[in-house]
Amino acid sequence: MSEQGRNKGLSSGTGRLLAGVAWVALLLGLWLWGREVTDVRHGISAPTTGDMAAAGRPPDVKLPPAHRPLGDALPQRVDIPGLGVQAPVVARGLDARGALDPPPYDQPGTVGWYAGGVAPGAPGTALMVGHVDTDTRPAVFYKVSAMRPGQTIRVIRADAKVAEFTVESVQVLTRDRFDAHQAYGPRESGRAELRLVTCGGSFDRTTRSYTANVVVSAYLTGTGL
Repeated sequence: MSEQGRNKGLSSGTGRLLAGVAWVALLLGLWLWGREVTDVRHGISAPTTGDMAAAGRPPDVKLPPAHRPLGDALPQRVDIPGLGVQAPVVARGLDARGALDPPPYDQPGTVGWYAGGVAPGAPGTALMVGHVDTDTRPAVFYKVSAMRPGQTIRVIRADAKVAEFTVESVQVLTRDRFDAHQAYGPRESGRAELRLVTCGGSFDRTTRSYTANVVVSAYLTGTGL
C-alpha cells in the first residue's frame, strides 16, 4: 500500500467473531476497501505477483501441526526471516466506516496491528497490515507477495514470548472480486491464526490504484522465548 493509500483503510474479520452489527460493519469496511479505488501517486515499480491462481494453491511441502494458542499479549515486533524483515508494530483502530487505517504514511517500515481484535498467538485471527511502498522506495511489505507456504513469521510479544507462525497460503485477491470473509475469516476453529495484508497486483495508472490485495494466511505452530 503506498503512502497516499493512508486514507483507505483495511479491516479484519477476527477469529473471535464480533457479534451482530459490529461484525457486519467490519466485513463491510473490508469489502469497501477491497473494491474502492485508492488515490496514489506511484514513484516506483510495483512488485509483481506472478501466477495469481497458483499463489493460493495447497503447498507441496508438509505443514506442521497447529500449536495450542497462547494468552493475550501485545505484539511488539514482526520478523520474517525469509524476507529479511524486522519491523516494529503499532496498534491501529477503526475509522468511521469500520475500516482499519494502516500505519502512518511517514513510517513505511512499521507494521500495524488491529488492536480491537485478536492478539497474535491468541485464539482467533489476528490482522496485521503494512505499506508495500512509498513514493520513492519499497516499504515493509514490499516482498510479502513472494512468500510461499511453509515460511515462518515470528511475532515478538510483550510477555516475552515469540509466537511462531507457518504460512499456509498466499492469496492475491483482485479488487473487483474481493471477498472479505474469504480473506480474513478463520480457516479452522480453535487455532491461533495471522493475516498479513498489503496492496498487490499491478499499478493501474489510469485509475491510479492497485488492482489487488495480497493476503498471507498463517497459523501458530510454535513458541519461543
